[in-house]
Amino acid sequence: METVKIEVQHAEHREWLNKIDFYYDDLKIMRHRLEEVAARNTNKSLMAQVEHLQNQFVIQRNELDEMKHAIHQAESGIAENVAQNGTAVNRRSMPDNVSMRDRIERFEKLFLQLRKELMTFVAKAF
Repeated sequence: METVKIEVQHAEHREWLNKIDFYYDDLKIMRHRLEEVAARNTNKSLMAQVEHLQNQFVIQRNELDEMKHAIHQAESGIAENVAQNGTAVNRRSMPDNVSMRDRIERFEKLFLQLRKELMTFVAKAF
């Protein structure tokens, strides 16, 4: 099992949380754009695609919520570790959170695909 310094892991968690906040904001923008398309079109085939994209937004929002919760739990573990022994924190290590890193990377790839799908749909709808 790989380990990483506590301060490095904490910094990585902060970075991930910032990314998650960015994706929350991006989802809001994407949802608003989709609502604009839905308001201008009543075509049934377009509305089916609107519903599909809305469902994808819900799935991505849930994934963001779950990742954020997991990161906060990991941060609690770091805080607990430091509280138990506050000496030499800058030299201590904890298990690396490789699975969360992979999860974030997978999410980002899927999110970019979803954004591209939305942009292609919007271009066709107008």
